[in-house]
Amino acid sequence: MRYQAFQKVCAQHQIGVLLIAHHADDQAELFILRLSRNSGVIGLAGMPFISQVFSTHTYSLGGVSNNHGLLLVRPLMNFSKQDMYKICLGGNQDWVEDPTNRSLLFARNRIRMSLRDVSSSIFKSELQAVILACRRTRSFINQVCCKLINQAMVVKDGYAIIDLEILSPSKVEDICLSKFLSLVLQFISQRYRPVRGSTSKLLLDYIRTFPCKNSLTAAGCYLCPAPGSKGTKTLVCCSVDCPLPSKMEPFHACTFGEQEHHIRSELEQIIADAKSYSDHLVLDESDVHFLNVTSELVLTEAKRLGILSESTYRSILLLQREETKRFKSKTETELSSDLESKHGFQSVNMSRSEPLQPGHACYFMSRFFITWKLNEEISSSAFSEEANCDLNLGLENWQCHCRSCVVGHGMVAEVRHMIESDWLYLAKFSKCLSNSGKFQQQRDLLDYRADQIPEKINRCLDYARLSAQSALLSLKSIPAAARGGIPVLVNHKGLLISIPSIGFKHCPCLVVSAEFKPRVPLGGGHSSFI
Repeated sequence: MRYQAFQKVCAQHQIGVLLIAHHADDQAELFILRLSRNSGVIGLAGMPFISQVFSTHTYSLGGVSNNHGLLLVRPLMNFSKQDMYKICLGGNQDWVEDPTNRSLLFARNRIRMSLRDVSSSIFKSELQAVILACRRTRSFINQVCCKLINQAMVVKDGYAIIDLEILSPSKVEDICLSKFLSLVLQFISQRYRPVRGSTSKLLLDYIRTFPCKNSLTAAGCYLCPAPGSKGTKTLVCCSVDCPLPSKMEPFHACTFGEQEHHIRSELEQIIADAKSYSDHLVLDESDVHFLNVTSELVLTEAKRLGILSESTYRSILLLQREETKRFKSKTETELSSDLESKHGFQSVNMSRSEPLQPGHACYFMSRFFITWKLNEEISSSAFSEEANCDLNLGLENWQCHCRSCVVGHGMVAEVRHMIESDWLYLAKFSKCLSNSGKFQQQRDLLDYRADQIPEKINRCLDYARLSAQSALLSLKSIPAAARGGIPVLVNHKGLLISIPSIGFKHCPCLVVSAEFKPRVPLGGGHSSFI
């Protein structure tokens, strides 16, 4: 809730970077906390110097969606809390102490109190050395994942194809491959939570099976052999049968000044500096100590390498055991309830969304920026494609008088994901007769009576027929499993009026845009920078 409040203020004032005061003691507390929860090496690396938080709301800047998350920068990570007290005292600065920080009801507070009892200067320096070793391991893993993403993946609008021959899963360390798959699935599902536990192991077993022969549903994604690849490539697309952030989210319009370009440049510089620092932290694999070490053996390996002394090793083990005893796992029911309330995931159903007014915009399935309107006047260029089909739709300007058409003035659209009946509708519609047949088949398909179809409607229907034919050709290039992630627009009766991703629309007066703008970027944004 605190970060949501920060995000709201930052979005309103066009603030792209938020400096927060996490320090070295916070990092030490987090290490013990995660150690007691059996976190892996990536988790034990703690908080990065730079991370990115993606808002639960999307804001529009001049009609363009702003998907850039809030950049969190922690400039005080190398300072202890005592250092910060001294800085404040030396600068005559007051500070505020949160009274809840003394409550032993919270795990972090209990760990903080315990650390005070054992924190000698040697203990502190050795604990920070272990954390640094974990950070180096995480940095190396991130570098490997970046290479895999660039070399072994092709990303389309809403789905991805992994080339297993290029990836060579058998040659990639488990921890790197798990992180890679987690990043891919987070991007495709647009979920924020990384893939862990049994699901991660299931994905590892699946991706290591070559050639790929079976399908798998995991973490909001559907994985299967890519069509025509004979199992050498894996298709990853969102699964509409899993809980997904599928609701339509209206945009929050924000009007900002002309500082956007300058602020983006500053952000890009901060990100570039962070990446440069991360890349130089690990020069080669010899700097990585915990690549093949489980969370249970991190401390043992650190002691073997001389990073921890025997006394510090025993002190950390004692802290871990004390907190592990207090930790009680949630029941399966509590976890399910917490996940739904915390992240707002809703199971996909075919009940339609809130109406989308013309000229308005919405964010659909956390990946598509959708807007539509009716043009009052359509020039002859709108029929250029149809003219190539030897159909005389008239080259004069077309005045939009589609009041009786499927698309008409006063219409509102509703957005949902594509279903099987949509492409069947396109197939039937594309086979309808042209002018010579007087649209008898189209009248039947759209449930029109003969006396309801003036010449303007006939021309719209012929335009829609040709649009359906073209859209079907485009649809063939999209794997059948990935089609469920395509947004479609329907009218209040549920009749299909447009599939913008493949160019289908029912009327030349209709202008629809569905721009692929995922909120969570491939690679997880900048959350992995150290």
